[in-house]
Amino acid sequence: MDPLDVLVVAPHPDDAEISVGGTIALSRSQGLRVGVLDLTSGEPTPHGSETLRVAETAEATAVLDLSWRRNLGLPNRSLQTDLDSRRRLAEVFRETRPGILLVPYWQDAHPDHVAASSLCDDARFWAKLSRSDMSGQPFWPPMLLHYFSIHLRIHPAASFVVNITDHIETKMKAVQAYQSQLVTGRSTEHPTAIDDIRDRARYWGWSIGCGFGEPLVNREQVGVRSLKDLL
Repeated sequence: MDPLDVLVVAPHPDDAEISVGGTIALSRSQGLRVGVLDLTSGEPTPHGSETLRVAETAEATAVLDLSWRRNLGLPNRSLQTDLDSRRRLAEVFRETRPGILLVPYWQDAHPDHVAASSLCDDARFWAKLSRSDMSGQPFWPPMLLHYFSIHLRIHPAASFVVNITDHIETKMKAVQAYQSQLVTGRSTEHPTAIDDIRDRARYWGWSIGCGFGEPLVNREQVGVRSLKDLL
């Protein structure tokens, strides 16, 4: 397959859409090849099922016009940073060869999100190893960025915020595909779970003087060719 420009690694179906759905839509509008790797099925949940989650994921995938999507089939609720999971994820990195990885922030109340963040770090290192029996050719994803999730109510600082104003409606349409997770059985009084997602995007947009935004964190340095890249 052709290399991906961006690969979003999501612990569960809906995490990519909630956290960086606008960034995905913006990237696709710019002609970038964007993929999502869901690590688990996300099931069981109170109002979901394996079949329903597959259908919801397919709907969101179509909305975002993703170039590639796959589910790695790791165990929901008990995601671990074990060697088998590391190997399987590293092989996906070697197959898709993304220029940018978008992965969960390393602090979160959900153990799966914390494990996923660490697993991505480990698999990124393994993906470059030579003299290995892993499938694919060695590859080092050159940039890894972290997105914020919604389970831990803290206020970490973003390295930068992506202006998604022109793509907020696409993001919200993709988010609303996951009715079993964000609508069914939840309060219909304002603010709803859907309202919360939009309002957070509005807050981050406000922080950079635009309509809507999505924050990203980089623990490494970001290079720019000129100050015009910051305008």
